[in-house]
Amino acid sequence: MDVFVRNRYLTGFELSRSELTGALGDSVTVLPVVVAVAALTELSLSHLLLGFAVFQVVWGLYYGLPVSVEPMKALAALVIAGGLTTGELAVAGLLAGLVLLVVGATGTLGRVVEYIGTPVVRGVQLAVGLVLLETGIQLSLDGVWFALLALAVVAVSVASGHRRASTLAVVAVGIAVALWSNGAPTPQLPTIAVTVPNAAAVTSASLGSTAAQLAMTVGNAAVATSLLLSDYYDADVSADALATSMGAMNLLAIPLGAMPMCHGSGGVAGKYAFGARTAGANLILGVLYALAAVVAVGVVAAFPLAMLGVVLAVIAAELGRAGLDTDDLPLAVGIGVLGLLSNVGVAFVVGIGVYQLRERFAGSP
Repeated sequence: MDVFVRNRYLTGFELSRSELTGALGDSVTVLPVVVAVAALTELSLSHLLLGFAVFQVVWGLYYGLPVSVEPMKALAALVIAGGLTTGELAVAGLLAGLVLLVVGATGTLGRVVEYIGTPVVRGVQLAVGLVLLETGIQLSLDGVWFALLALAVVAVSVASGHRRASTLAVVAVGIAVALWSNGAPTPQLPTIAVTVPNAAAVTSASLGSTAAQLAMTVGNAAVATSLLLSDYYDADVSADALATSMGAMNLLAIPLGAMPMCHGSGGVAGKYAFGARTAGANLILGVLYALAAVVAVGVVAAFPLAMLGVVLAVIAAELGRAGLDTDDLPLAVGIGVLGLLSNVGVAFVVGIGVYQLRERFAGSP
């Protein structure tokens, strides 16, 4: 079915089987992280899913393209690992949203990218991957049999040519285990309330993690996503436009209980690989997330944490592989190790300092 809407990019979207499978391709990058955050923090899975549901639809209609809406992975990894409180997570997301809105609206994103440097972005990715891997291993050791079951699911997924969907398959099995042990949950509409984080949550951890997240967001969620939308859909969506929409999204959503969100090249690639060609995938996924939000209460409490540990380890491996994809491996690895041993924010700042010093010395006569 073809439906036509007016927007500044494309003019139509389709509701079809390929758009449905494309929607599921984006959920591969979202659900494992969201379930982990809900299981390991006090944040509500229902509210997290509702945030993704709303903005899948909003940005699908606005751009007329199968854009992605994903968790901000650096912040998600830190709150999962206990490096941030939920209050600090909210502060970091709001600060990142404000910076993205200002940078995008003023068209200065290009200068920010040049200042940070690609090796620094890769190093932050590696650091986030190492933090997640450490947490994943710790969780997996608390329930060896569940961890072995999860590893078997991953192995089957990879062997059958569905590596990208391996974490989603583990989440599905984990949900089945939770339903088997606790029974079917009672549907419940999420209550909506505005919550502003306390000033005490403005800490060095929240500020440092904001900086680290912005490094990943600028490179992967703005610039890389803009390039992919051009390559896949011949659409002229600037990195500044994506930064602006990410900023507005977080400033609106976080006070309502959502987690920090961004666009992402991984989600766009997933949607395209699984068949999405229009914004119909966003509309379908938004409805599916909203339905899941209604029945999510009670599922997380019974989810086997050891299986979640394997999910985090697989996500960590993907981030680590991306982090090692650089021509400046020593700097990226140094930032990654420093991020694991100290914190990601410190590693990001030190990485920028080293990168800028080298650039200046390299440019000296």
